[in-house]
Amino acid sequence: MDKNTTTGLVLIAILLIGFSYFSRPSKEQIAAQQRYYDSIAQVNQRDAALQAEADKALALEEARKAAEDTTATFYNVRKGTDATYTIKNDLITLSINAKGGSLASVELSQYKEQDKQSPVKLFSEADIEQNFIFTGKGEVIKSADYYFQPVAQTDSCITMRLAASADRYIDFSYALHKDSYLVDFSIKATGMSDLLAAGSPINIDWKQRTRQIEKGYTYENRLSELTYKTLDGDVENLSAGKSDKETEKKGVNWIAYKNQFFSTVLINDAGFQSTTFTSDLEEKNSGYIKRYTTETQASFDAGGQEATRMFYYFGPNHYKTLSSISDTTDNDWELNRLVYLGWPLLRWVNRWFTINLFDWLSSLGLSMGLVLLLMTIIVKIVIYPTTKKTFLSSAKMRVLKPKIDALNAKYPKQEDAMQKQQEIMQIYSQYGVSPMGGCLPMIIQFPILMALFMFVPSAIELRQQSFLWADDLSTYDALVTFPFNIPFLGNHISIFCLLMTITNILNTKYMMQQQDNGANPQMAAMKWMSYIMPIMFLFILNDYPAGLNYYYFVSTLISILTMLYLRKTTDETKLLEQLEARKKDLKTMKKSSFATRLEALQKQQEELNRKKQGK
Repeated sequence: MDKNTTTGLVLIAILLIGFSYFSRPSKEQIAAQQRYYDSIAQVNQRDAALQAEADKALALEEARKAAEDTTATFYNVRKGTDATYTIKNDLITLSINAKGGSLASVELSQYKEQDKQSPVKLFSEADIEQNFIFTGKGEVIKSADYYFQPVAQTDSCITMRLAASADRYIDFSYALHKDSYLVDFSIKATGMSDLLAAGSPINIDWKQRTRQIEKGYTYENRLSELTYKTLDGDVENLSAGKSDKETEKKGVNWIAYKNQFFSTVLINDAGFQSTTFTSDLEEKNSGYIKRYTTETQASFDAGGQEATRMFYYFGPNHYKTLSSISDTTDNDWELNRLVYLGWPLLRWVNRWFTINLFDWLSSLGLSMGLVLLLMTIIVKIVIYPTTKKTFLSSAKMRVLKPKIDALNAKYPKQEDAMQKQQEIMQIYSQYGVSPMGGCLPMIIQFPILMALFMFVPSAIELRQQSFLWADDLSTYDALVTFPFNIPFLGNHISIFCLLMTITNILNTKYMMQQQDNGANPQMAAMKWMSYIMPIMFLFILNDYPAGLNYYYFVSTLISILTMLYLRKTTDETKLLEQLEARKKDLKTMKKSSFATRLEALQKQQEELNRKKQGK
């Protein structure tokens, strides 16, 4: 870096620091601003509390009137005994509430909570509200207001009945599949044709608070989102980083309340209509991640000839498990889209290469740390030919650097830049070297490396799997913790993240040594800026899963070792001799299209210069 550049950067830094110092608000201004924000927050909280009280009062008033209406169709079951009924298979335990006949809780027996003892609970009775609303003749029938009775119950099936009389009722039926996370759910009316409005749909209100199941709130929140698929095949999601609301005009095939590793999905082959989704962030340390709400409609036969058939999926976001669910149905639900594998190209690489390689290595009984290590080594072997090609392209540029430096000395003036560039391109053409020769191999490597980077955070197989000092590769490894928060870093340091940062700094150093800046010496002054990103990684990825930082660390370390190996085994003197031996005669060499265009531009520039001198 030359003296003028250094002086300029220092002056800019001084100006920025000085401006920040003298323009900072005073303590009085900060206090006044804080009082303003506090007052706004208090007003908003008061308004929200008043609205909640008003809604509660209105609901109580409506419930009181309905309770006193002895002519209501289901007046006789407005009162009852609170109870829950349980069905289960080897994978899930599902509880149904007597009031409302709807979901009360779901547990997954094959997965454990953070204590690694109790089964994962997707939601409890306090977390979920489901209301199925039917249009009666002169009344609105809300399932949540009435008590259902169980009929035809077995270990894995149950029918909850809302009965107006012995021959007039609405059944909610739940049936678990063997060794499956799929649940059949149907709603069927019997003898209700003269009490329900013909052709009216079921209105469904579904609210659920999604529990924080993993240790890391930040990353689980990032991968928890309300996702849905339209009947047209589009898979959409609401924002994961902020509260969001959306109305879908198309028919909706399924709606998923998604955590990082688990989902609750409601599926309807006939499609949901007039659907509005809401996703609200929950406070950190509240025990919850998101609060999801869906208001939608499903077709319903009041005459009872056909049941409204739907499905629930309560289970892991595991790619092949979700794929197998779709394979057992007539329609391809594409539930595997709940596992985020990156952009379309990366998703394709993950689907056909990464996942199969991961499953094969996992089947060997190795620890997940070793599986990730072997995967990274295999991937590096696969892309080694392109890595070598990129290195050799840089080496060729480097051995030709003295010739480029000679041209820089020959044409020091700015007005000769076009002539200098033309002669530089002639040298590269003579020796069969392209400045862009290393770009194509890097482009080929990118999808494979990025696919693995996208796969690791979504791999539920890493959940609660320990390796070295990390007790769970699916979340951050907080070997070093602080009793306070450091801005942008948090209250811990992830050791794998720290190792990844150090190796990236070393990799940047070696990469800078490989670069040839002969054709553009000003770029040498900016080398130091390349170290900023590796340092930023420490702050950006500190909350990311240990498995991801471990993969990034190993991948970068292998890149450094590969580069050192190539440097040791590449004799640049012999490389230059080979280039000289293949050197082409300028007189017989056909010009490239780029060189031809460059020469034309040079002539135009020379013509403009002559005209200026003539004036």
